[in-house]
Amino acid sequence: MPDGTPHVTPVWVDHGDREYVSVNTARGRQKVRNVRRSPKVGVSVLDSPDPYRYVSVRGEAELTEEGATEHIDELARRYFDGDEYPHHGEESGPRVPVKIPAENVTTSG
Repeated sequence: MPDGTPHVTPVWVDHGDREYVSVNTARGRQKVRNVRRSPKVGVSVLDSPDPYRYVSVRGEAELTEEGATEHIDELARRYFDGDEYPHHGEESGPRVPVKIPAENVTTSG
């Protein structure tokens, strides 16, 4: 955040290419402003049946709009079991994938 504290929110996560962990947001949101100011980010994913089983990834995030619509639709299929993201056009701006290179990976379980 602008004051240096972490910005922590639940997000949909993709790790399709294994080199990156990706999340998806929209231009104009706080997450995009934070990454532009300081690209060092982290994401943790817990196994809900066993919260002691997790993976945590840290790296310098990259922002792009390339493939953004396809990416959010893929995440919607995974998390909603629908054909596409149900809120296209309702956001503050175009979708923005945030790619986090798996530079530092910690696992447990």
